[in-house]
Amino acid sequence: MLWVAAGAVALGFLVALEIAARRYGQPGPMTHQAREAIFPPKSGFLLYAGMALTMVVLTWRQRFLAMAAAIGIDLAFLLVRWLADAEVTDGHPFGNGALWVMLGCAVVAVTRRTGPERVLLLKGVGLGLLLVAGRKTGDAWLLITSKTCPVVLDQYVAIADHALGNPSWLAGRIVDATGPVGEHVLDWVYVQLAVAAVVVALYQMRHVAAERRFPRHHLVRTFLVIGLLGPGIYMIFPVVGPVFAYGTGAFGTGGGHWAMANLWPDVPPPVIAPQPMPYDGITPRNCMPSLHTAWATAIFIHTRRGPRVLRFAGTFWLIATLGATLGFGYHYGADLIAGVVFVVTIEAALRSLDRGWDRAGIQLVAYGVAVFAALLLSYRYIPMEMAAHPWLFGPLLLLAMVSVVYGYLRTTRQWEPQAAPARPEPQPELV
Repeated sequence: MLWVAAGAVALGFLVALEIAARRYGQPGPMTHQAREAIFPPKSGFLLYAGMALTMVVLTWRQRFLAMAAAIGIDLAFLLVRWLADAEVTDGHPFGNGALWVMLGCAVVAVTRRTGPERVLLLKGVGLGLLLVAGRKTGDAWLLITSKTCPVVLDQYVAIADHALGNPSWLAGRIVDATGPVGEHVLDWVYVQLAVAAVVVALYQMRHVAAERRFPRHHLVRTFLVIGLLGPGIYMIFPVVGPVFAYGTGAFGTGGGHWAMANLWPDVPPPVIAPQPMPYDGITPRNCMPSLHTAWATAIFIHTRRGPRVLRFAGTFWLIATLGATLGFGYHYGADLIAGVVFVVTIEAALRSLDRGWDRAGIQLVAYGVAVFAALLLSYRYIPMEMAAHPWLFGPLLLLAMVSVVYGYLRTTRQWEPQAAPARPEPQPELV
């Protein structure tokens, strides 16, 4: 019943986004997903990643058959497009096969499976499709933010960022100094974040086929909740980012005539009274909080119990993502702090939901929400004071973030099962 309710809510949410996108003259997430069954998909790698999540419920023989079917279908689509002389200009030449395999697994679950086997296979299909639908949903959300928020609050965040030493301006110059090699590496890490998440999720679900059940808590759930709640904050606190609000810079297209000035990444913005500034109806207001930071932090958290290579990969992905978000001018330092608090609070809420809410879990989530709200309010209403006293507010911002992380670590350690002390060996009685 819980899965049915979650599916109904997700379907209703997709329908609502579809209607909202249609109002602005653009196809919604359901239309985009339906088109990818025939036309070149825009998310080829992600479709295969979703199929990989679906295959965690299959046996090894079924996995080989599913992969062969997906590749065969893609080759057939490529042959038809080649014969029809249809160029692939807006999308990937592959990915249709993965979507057809996931849909085929759903049909098999309904028509050929019964009982727990049907439920398990449908869960696998739903997990794979939700990953892809999350990407489409995010695109629709970004469109809505650009259409419904005519003004942005970048000046407020940029002034508040003086308390942190303007890290985006510093990182932008560092990335510029590394040349094309550093730029391409960071760009690849930034773009392939979802693929890294799937690798971690596959490790967490490696025993699903044998145990016939999913783990109680895994990374995909955290990713989906972040993507569901984060864009709602965009509507409350619309920000476009330094490279768009303060010039072209070394990377990206910049803001053109919409930019306040061409300053990034060479000259930090002046400390003047901030005000909302109008911006175009195209650029997404997707900075506050930094969801890339939130997702990378979630990967870092979920790799802590993996093998050493997975822990190193999670650490590298977090560091590289932070460097990319700042170095490409997509985010301010204040966005990153809010993103860390945001994801740690979500992770605490999901873990509390799994194990049952108790006093420690409620207090942790409430504290995280309070700190996150305090960050947004401070960025909006006291940025001038923060810039005027950086040695006070900079450490305070970092301390607020660290306090949430410390509270999460302390609380989750209390939730861990404690090993029972060994019982002493019985001693022989003296006669």
